[in-house]
Amino acid sequence: MAQRFERSQEDSGNSVQLEHLNLRQPDQRLATIFYMMGMGFTRDPYLMVGVDNMWVNIGRSQIHLPTGSAQRISGTIGVVVPDLAALCSRLQAVAPRLDGTQFRFTDRSDFVEVTCPWGNRFRAHAPSPELGGIGIGMPYVEFLVPVGTAAGIARFYAEVIGAKARCEVTRGSEVAIVLVGRAQQLFFRETPEKLPEYDGHHLQLYLVDFSGPHRYLQEHGLITEESDQYQYRFKSIVDPTDRRPLMTLEHEIRSITHPLYGRPLVNRNPAQSNRQYARSQDAFVGTY
Repeated sequence: MAQRFERSQEDSGNSVQLEHLNLRQPDQRLATIFYMMGMGFTRDPYLMVGVDNMWVNIGRSQIHLPTGSAQRISGTIGVVVPDLAALCSRLQAVAPRLDGTQFRFTDRSDFVEVTCPWGNRFRAHAPSPELGGIGIGMPYVEFLVPVGTAAGIARFYAEVIGAKARCEVTRGSEVAIVLVGRAQQLFFRETPEKLPEYDGHHLQLYLVDFSGPHRYLQEHGLITEESDQYQYRFKSIVDPTDRRPLMTLEHEIRSITHPLYGRPLVNRNPAQSNRQYARSQDAFVGTY
C-alpha cells in the first residue's frame, strides 16, 4: 500500500520570501562594526556600496541600513548563525568599539540575545530543523502589538495578502503567526505595554499573486505608493471584517517577476582570517 502524505503541510501561501527589513541608522561606521565585525554578516558587494546606505546579507535576506535618524522595531529580529560561540567571541571583541551605545549581548546557551547600537533586539540561534535547517538566515521577525489585535492581523494576512496565518497563545499571550517564506515567519505578539510611535521602518515581501492584494488595498484606499510595474507599498494593517486599523507597518510588496527576485546573495564565512586561512571556505554555499 502506498504511503499517504498530508500534502497541505507543504502549502506555502501567497508570500514566498521576506527579503529585507529597512532600518535607518545614523552612523555607517558603527553599523559596519556591529553587523559585519560583530554579527559576522556580509555587506552586499554589488549594490549600495557608498557611504550613505548599505545592504547587509543574511542568508537569502537582507537588512537595509540607510543613513538617518535611528529606527527601532518594537520586537525581536530572529537570525540563524553557524556558530554561537564564535558569535559571542566576535561580539566581545567589538564591545569596546561600541561603548557608549545601546549595544549589549547575553549568552542564553541555546540562543544569544543581542541589542544593536541603536536598540534593535536580535535573537541569534544555531542551525536547527525547527528553524528550517538553514545555516544562516532570518527565519522570523516578532512585532509587539496592542492587546486585541492579533486575531485581526492574522485575518488580514490570510484574507488580504493570501498568506498562511493563524492565532495561538504562546508564553501567556495571543500571537498571530504568518508564514511569509520558506522557513520564514512574522509573529505579532500582543502586549499590554505602551508601544512607541511607529517610526517608518519597513519590510519587503515577494508575492506570487501580486495583483490580488493590490485590488483590495486599492479599493479601500490603503495603497501609499505605486512604485513601478513590479512594486507597491502600503502601511495600514486592518481587520477585514470591519476595516478597523490594527497596526502601522510599511510593507514593500514586490512581484516574483521583479528583477531582484531570486538574486544570489554573497555570504562570507566570518571564521576566515589571513592568519588562519582555509582554502575554499571563504563563503557559505548551499546553506540557506
